[in-house]
Amino acid sequence: MVISATIYRWRDGLPLSASTDFDPSPDLQSCKKTAKILSKKLQQFPDRCTVKIDGFCIYFISSPSVTYLTLCHQDYPAVLAYCFLDELQREFMVTYDPEKIDKAIRPFSFIEFDNSIQKTKQRYNNPRSLTTRMNLTAMSQEVKLRPPHHIHPSELGPFVPDTPPQLNHGTRHKGPRRRLMPIGWLGFLSLVLNILCGALNLARGIHIVNDVDNVSDSASYAIANFWIACGLCFIQCYLLLFNMVWRNIAACVSCVGVFLCNVQLMEMRNMYQIAFHVAVSVFAVSQIVMRKTREKLPDYDV
Repeated sequence: MVISATIYRWRDGLPLSASTDFDPSPDLQSCKKTAKILSKKLQQFPDRCTVKIDGFCIYFISSPSVTYLTLCHQDYPAVLAYCFLDELQREFMVTYDPEKIDKAIRPFSFIEFDNSIQKTKQRYNNPRSLTTRMNLTAMSQEVKLRPPHHIHPSELGPFVPDTPPQLNHGTRHKGPRRRLMPIGWLGFLSLVLNILCGALNLARGIHIVNDVDNVSDSASYAIANFWIACGLCFIQCYLLLFNMVWRNIAACVSCVGVFLCNVQLMEMRNMYQIAFHVAVSVFAVSQIVMRKTREKLPDYDV
């Protein structure tokens, strides 16, 4: 089957568009690295080539300005792979002006084309749907008359393999944090209530400071509890919005802190007020725990 496809600018290997895939297998990642190396050496090879590596095949075709590359399982027919690339080439050249391609500066400047790649990939992974849309005989004849150049991985030159994690604890790069799923209306409600509780705690603390000329020990204790509760409310707001290490544990600890602060303020708040603040905190914890991280960041082979 077709696994992924990437479109490069031929002269410098700048990636213009790509499909997404979510297979983290080491063999596939190694094959992707080979494809990246290949993209920097496109000018060294003919316009139609194949690379076989680790049970996968890399096929690509090049036009005067653009290269279309696909990664497939080794048992996927080469004729279908080249038909797939040929169709991508026709659609891409109709969609984008050559001058615009030549002036592209940033990688994946035409990433919106990935929708077309995905649709075409799905059709080519179900060959029965292709019978009326392509001429396999013509492509088979062309491949026989002008067979693709087979590139041996050694022709791409040496590259440094990844350092095993157990040998590189000191310098291992952890990568970007995963993003959280979009916040829902319940999460937004929890955020508003936490901001309200934090503001109330802050205001009560300031009110005590302004009303008492000589702040007693009990007043100082109450001010500290109000302001600690205020800080914990805003910490829960942060945890609702952003991902961090030990996020769920931090949320539970902050909830316990809010409960303890309100218990210490029983002389200054009635039971309904305490119940409201604790309920808001518990509700925030539930929303923090329920807001999961995204499964995986999109992989555009960069």
